[in-house]
Amino acid sequence: MHVGILGLDFHLAGCRSLKEKRSRLQRLRDKLGRSTSLAVCESGYQDVLHRAQWSVVAVASSQRVVERSLGDVERWVQEGMDATLVNVEREIFAA
Repeated sequence: MHVGILGLDFHLAGCRSLKEKRSRLQRLRDKLGRSTSLAVCESGYQDVLHRAQWSVVAVASSQRVVERSLGDVERWVQEGMDATLVNVEREIFAA
C-alpha cells in the first residue's frame, strides 16, 4: 500500500468573513470528497480570513496511482479554485 499527502496553501484575496472563505473552498471538499481513494481536510489557518491550508491524502496499491491522483488534484486546484495557490508540498510513503 502507498499513501500520499498533498499539502495546499491558499491565499483568498478580498475574503470578508470565515463564512465566505469556507464557501469559496467548498467546491474543493465537494469534488474531492466523492473519490473513494482520497480524503481531504482543512488542516491550517482555520481562523484566518485570507489564508487556508488543506491536506489531501491518497491511498492506493501502487505508488504510480498515488502520484497520478495527487497530480490530478493539484492541476484541478490550480485551474478551478477561487483562490491563489501559494505553496504545494507532496510526500509519498510506502507501507
